[in-house]
Amino acid sequence: MMLYLALGFLFASAIVGWAADPAADLLAGRGRDCPGCNLAGANLKRFDLREADLAGANLAHANLHRARLAGANLAGANLTGANLNKIDLKRANLAGARLGEAMLYEADLSGADLSRADLSGAMMGSSHLTLAILEAANIADADLADARMLGAKLKGADLSRSDLSQTTLRRAVLTGAKLEAGGLVHADLKAADLSGAELRGADMMRADLTGANLSGADLKGARLLLANLTDAKLDGADLTATIMPDGTTHE
Repeated sequence: MMLYLALGFLFASAIVGWAADPAADLLAGRGRDCPGCNLAGANLKRFDLREADLAGANLAHANLHRARLAGANLAGANLTGANLNKIDLKRANLAGARLGEAMLYEADLSGADLSRADLSGAMMGSSHLTLAILEAANIADADLADARMLGAKLKGADLSRSDLSQTTLRRAVLTGAKLEAGGLVHADLKAADLSGAELRGADMMRADLTGANLSGADLKGARLLLANLTDAKLDGADLTATIMPDGTTHE
């Protein structure tokens, strides 16, 4: 009788120990939720983690290439240097997440919440950020060339020195955003709200600013050569030393 009890106790302990390791369960494909787990450097390529709870998890330098995380909770997660190329993060919660130097080439972040996230130095070429929320996010020195950011909310975001060439920012909200020395060559900014934005030294050559709101924007030393300013609002904008569409320099 005692032997059976001892064996039962050991079996129950093993079950409890097994259930108490959500990181191992996730890596083995037995579970998805792993808030606060240490998954640094983990290989999660093509994993299906839709709607998973990974809030506060450490995923630094993890491989999530082509992983599916639509609707997942990654608020406050550490994704520094992670491989997120071609990942599906539609509608995911990444508020306050750390994604510095992360690779997000062709990543789908449509409708995702990236407010206050750190994306400094991230490589996001050809990514999809339609209707994404990036308010107060740090996106300085990032590569966003050819990204699609229709209707994205970037109020107060820092995009200083970032490459936004050929990026689609139609109807995007960039009020008070920092775009100093940013590259916006051939960018589509139709009907975008850039009121109060800092665009000092920005290169906006051939950018389409049709109907854009640049009221109160700081455009000192910016290059607007061959840009389309049809119906754009420039009330109160600082155009000191700005190169205008016709090639003249504003005094």
